Amino acid sequence: MSAKPLRIGTRASALALWQARHVQGLLAAQPAVPPVELVHIRTAGDVQSEVPLWQAGGRAFFTKEIDRALLEGSVDLAVHSLKDLSTQLESGITLAATLARADPRDALLTRAGATLATLPQGARVGTSSLRRRAFLRRARPDLEHAELRGNVPTRLERLAGGDYDAIILAAAGLARLELLAHVSELLSPEVFAPAVSQGVIGICARSGDAATLKWLLPLDDREAHLAASAERALLRRIEGGCQVPLGALATVTDRMLRIHACVCALDGSRQLSAQGAGPASIADAISLGERVADDLLAQGAAELIASERGRLAVEAP
Repeated sequence: MSAKPLRIGTRASALALWQARHVQGLLAAQPAVPPVELVHIRTAGDVQSEVPLWQAGGRAFFTKEIDRALLEGSVDLAVHSLKDLSTQLESGITLAATLARADPRDALLTRAGATLATLPQGARVGTSSLRRRAFLRRARPDLEHAELRGNVPTRLERLAGGDYDAIILAAAGLARLELLAHVSELLSPEVFAPAVSQGVIGICARSGDAATLKWLLPLDDREAHLAASAERALLRRIEGGCQVPLGALATVTDRMLRIHACVCALDGSRQLSAQGAGPASIADAISLGERVADDLLAQGAAELIASERGRLAVEAP
């Protein structure tokens, strides 16, 4: 009798499939692992491909349908860009593994090879992220912001076709799709704090599914797990989502975990920053993230975020 296969739930975009196949390969390399299959799942984010992400109502825009399939048992694990995953997981689902982090930075892609500093005044820059929009306004208030949706190849086509003078994408996704040759500049995390968990692939499974969890445990990368734990704890404490202009980056050096985070007004006029360090353990990572979040909240982050949400409510059609 053949072993029951491990079924991976994934979106069908080029980047999502790369990530799922990468996990499939890592699993297949383990001795005696069952066959591993991919199951394509269409999410609200795929169906509503023209809706600006800041109108989408949170991170489950790209994950809810996959979570449902996982809980119903039609797939055994789910592979996500961890930055798309809510900090409050559905009951019965656990984040079982975080793969080694790729470059967490944002990348600027321009038609003429310009950097952020040399883009001409009034250049049209495409991005789907409020975080990028806010940091862009702070760094270059003269640039024009334009909404940008679609998968990575589509966004590159729109740039090449002249819809934009520049676009901003995650460096990790471009690297995975072998598209780094299009990058004009990798943006400094000090200027463009990355999205929480950007560059990390997360693998979820049912909390009690020991038969699946045993295959995922060896895939977990300690440094990525520590960094993601701190960043996600910070975001959870602030109660942000993809509609909040917040960035954070945690790094592990010399057995210490360090984190830097920023919240920025959408017009770039005001930015709050906080940082901290602590021992490199999971428990300490979570409390470090919460402590830095509390520092931001003490500076007025909640009021700034509430103000920006009110502004977005007025802008929404």
